[in-house]
Amino acid sequence: MKAITFTEFRRQASGVLSDVEKGETFLVLRHGKPIAEISPPAADRSAGPSWKRPGLRLTAKGARLSAAIREERRREDVL
Repeated sequence: MKAITFTEFRRQASGVLSDVEKGETFLVLRHGKPIAEISPPAADRSAGPSWKRPGLRLTAKGARLSAAIREERRREDVL
């Protein structure tokens, strides 16, 4: 991990991001204190943004999910 100042990052942002694409990680410092860490994305994010991935399908065997939820709420006196 390389440490760079915020000013250096601003001046060399394109080069820093090119290095990040190659696998390098940077710690950005402001007044000697870490303010950000720039690293390549995790492997599981390469599948695309979460809003484009299929959602979770909730089902209950033998009944529609909404009916099962209403029944459980009725038993718990929620409704």
